[in-house]
Amino acid sequence: MARGRVRKTQAEQTEKMIFALDIGTRSLIGMVGILEEDRVKVIAIEKEEHSERVMIDGQIEDIEKVATLAARVKKRLESKVRCELKHVCVAAAGRALRTKRADFEMELPGTQLIDDEIISRLEAGAISRAEEAFDAENEAEAASRRFYLVGYTVCQYYLDQYMISSLKDHRGRQVKVELIATFLPSEVVESLYTTMNKIGLEVASITLEPIAAINAAIPEDLRLLNLVLVDIGAGTSDIAACMDGSVTGYTMATVAGDEITEAIMKEYLADFKTAEWMKAQADREEEIAFTDILGLERKISRAELLDCIQGATGSLCQEIADRVLEINGGAPSALFLAGGGSKLAGLKDGLTEILKMDAGRVAIAGNNFRVNAFSDEYELNNPEYATPLGIVVSSGLNLINDSFRVTLNGRSAKLFRSGSFTALNLLMMNGYSFQDILGRSGLNLVVTVNGRRKIFHGTAAQPASLYINKKEGKLSEVIHAGDTIDFVPAVSGTPAKACLGDIDGVDTCVRITLNGARVPLKTLLRNGDVIQMEFPEPVKEEILPEAEEEEPAPEEPEVSSSEAPAPSDASAGIQTPAAPAPSAVSEEPAADAPVEAAPLPSRVSPTGPARPAAEKLLVFRLNGFPLRLPPKKNGEPYYLMDMIQYSGVDLKEPKGRIRLNVNGVQGMFQQKLSEGDVIEIEEEQAEQ
Repeated sequence: MARGRVRKTQAEQTEKMIFALDIGTRSLIGMVGILEEDRVKVIAIEKEEHSERVMIDGQIEDIEKVATLAARVKKRLESKVRCELKHVCVAAAGRALRTKRADFEMELPGTQLIDDEIISRLEAGAISRAEEAFDAENEAEAASRRFYLVGYTVCQYYLDQYMISSLKDHRGRQVKVELIATFLPSEVVESLYTTMNKIGLEVASITLEPIAAINAAIPEDLRLLNLVLVDIGAGTSDIAACMDGSVTGYTMATVAGDEITEAIMKEYLADFKTAEWMKAQADREEEIAFTDILGLERKISRAELLDCIQGATGSLCQEIADRVLEINGGAPSALFLAGGGSKLAGLKDGLTEILKMDAGRVAIAGNNFRVNAFSDEYELNNPEYATPLGIVVSSGLNLINDSFRVTLNGRSAKLFRSGSFTALNLLMMNGYSFQDILGRSGLNLVVTVNGRRKIFHGTAAQPASLYINKKEGKLSEVIHAGDTIDFVPAVSGTPAKACLGDIDGVDTCVRITLNGARVPLKTLLRNGDVIQMEFPEPVKEEILPEAEEEEPAPEEPEVSSSEAPAPSDASAGIQTPAAPAPSAVSEEPAADAPVEAAPLPSRVSPTGPARPAAEKLLVFRLNGFPLRLPPKKNGEPYYLMDMIQYSGVDLKEPKGRIRLNVNGVQGMFQQKLSEGDVIEIEEEQAEQ
């Protein structure tokens, strides 16, 4: 029994262990911690330096060699903690990290209770704006390098124009969010996953290096102040700023300690390893002895070395200071320096001078590490531990909600972000786009027939389907450890396609021209085509006494078409895919006249009736006018999403937000409709 208890205790201890790897440009640091009460206890640390330059500016260049070094660190840690490490927490940075700040505002109908659905839609709107802005700025690069959204950090919420830390369960009319979206090339994240898989490790969580470092160096209760952390490594300098209780921005500079090392190499003909050693001696020895690449033994004074690196140090300080001012909008109240490069001689004084700060407000990070972490065996007050300790703390204290495994479509999902974690977050960071989630109706074909506009409508998109643990789920639903998500992307509708012979009345007209020319009836129509049709003079017929006069169908006003953008209502629940709506054709006498939607016309026989007996149409009211549609062939209901194609909304070129209402109540994009529903789909022009 005693042995059984020991084994069980050891297994439980193993499950609680948090294994973090900080894969830096110059070295790799592994750290293992255990959560005890509200702090992380660090029980093992191992560090190994790269023998070659296998990392450039924080990005993995040689996966095989980095994996070999990581395996060595993992093995030594396993011998210390006496168990196998299977899961690892890592952080990404590198020279290609890009961020984009965006905001989004919503006006709620009445003083409404704010729930997860509203918050999710609010954040989705801001994400969409960030993506659009990012794509526009990086359009030229997109052809050669694929960037994708890997996560976002909420900076601030607003309720009725007042700042608030959380919107959940409050009531108000106007809500707004400001956030920072992060983009990375796919190869950056993939290289991390591949490296870990090579040594039998599964990535349990992945976050951003600047966020990890600030979680270690600046506890949340200090973030009311305007503080900036600069984590200076060998290849990059990661920068994060905070104020009013939240992270307000993060970025990185592609200059760091390597620039100083390279200056020493050039001046003294030293190899990289020797130059690194010389740099480390600058604060320790008055005289430095070394052997150059020619084999000559040389000695230089500390003053000589500092004079040699003065220019490179000044450039490094200027670049970091410029990025700090850019991300923070000015000098912060205090500046913390972390990472191995923070110890560089002259760096602290140089930054103090350029930023025009008091010397007492620029400090080496480390004093605040003890707030969230401690150790009985290691001295944690070391600025070099900022990132690995931050990874452990972020995962252990659940400062990132991706420190667990989730299955998406039968495979382990990539999780990469901080803050709350919903189904929408999961899909976005695993390569799905808003088009996969919302779908897109097929483009309409618009021509003019005898002065009247005729619209052939593309088919509606088939909605996406989302199931969480085998039950129909919503995009705003919070994802938990072990959840299984099944997602089938939306299928976009097909563009409208018609030929000249599909025009109603073509079989009874005596002459038909397309753009002034006579062409075969099989000629495909294009947007903007002008068609003229001539019909024979009507023959007056005698009405027989016994014939019953057919009662004319009541005339109804026609549905007006408007130009409006596609909705970004990503917060709606996603239904099981429905069949696309039947193609429809509309006619109108002028550009500003009403439009009536009806099934594609039957071919008219010269001797037969004008149309076959029509099946009963479903009548809705769209934007104040009746809309008649045939039932779907499979008996499926119409969704609010299906009405987009009849409202004139262009899903390809959105210009702003869309207001969706059904029977006077705010509607959801995938909401089922019933005959007689009063629908409003109106554009709210985005502010210029």
